[in-house]
Amino acid sequence: MAFTLETERLTLREFTLDDAAYMLRQLNEPSFIENIADRGVRTLEQAETYLENGPMRSYRSFGFGFWAVVEKCSGNTIGMCGLVKRESLAEADIGYAFVPEYFGQGFAFEACMACLSAAANTFQLPSLMAIVNPENTRSRHLLEKLGFKWQCMQTVTPGEAELCLYQRELSGLSSV
Repeated sequence: MAFTLETERLTLREFTLDDAAYMLRQLNEPSFIENIADRGVRTLEQAETYLENGPMRSYRSFGFGFWAVVEKCSGNTIGMCGLVKRESLAEADIGYAFVPEYFGQGFAFEACMACLSAAANTFQLPSLMAIVNPENTRSRHLLEKLGFKWQCMQTVTPGEAELCLYQRELSGLSSV
């Protein structure tokens, strides 16, 4: 059975290839490209490949990855949030992205809290990292609200700009 997380307003579930239209939109949102990266995904076929080689491969390798964030009341996929294990970081990190019409409504905080709980209680991770573009003050504020502490500036991908690296210990974190 596929992994899911539930909050008051959200369901976080594993991505499938049926989510290619959402992923195509998310990856081409100006806010995503500006604050995260341009992944070069421009077609539904490329979005399917991105899902297969990204989140779906991560589920098979680690048991976790980015999950689709679905608003319960509408059934709409409004974002993605989850845990990622990158070769360039010592520990897994948390990541999230939402489509703009859902900004500023507390959905990212709610989804991230569910992911923190899963990281601690389901996946038994001792701590999590987070990376963020230094200019992305909204995400930096959210990470601090979630209890992450700034560590340093670090290059995560060779040839790309340094990012703010945050970390949060997970011991004693209760289930959501």
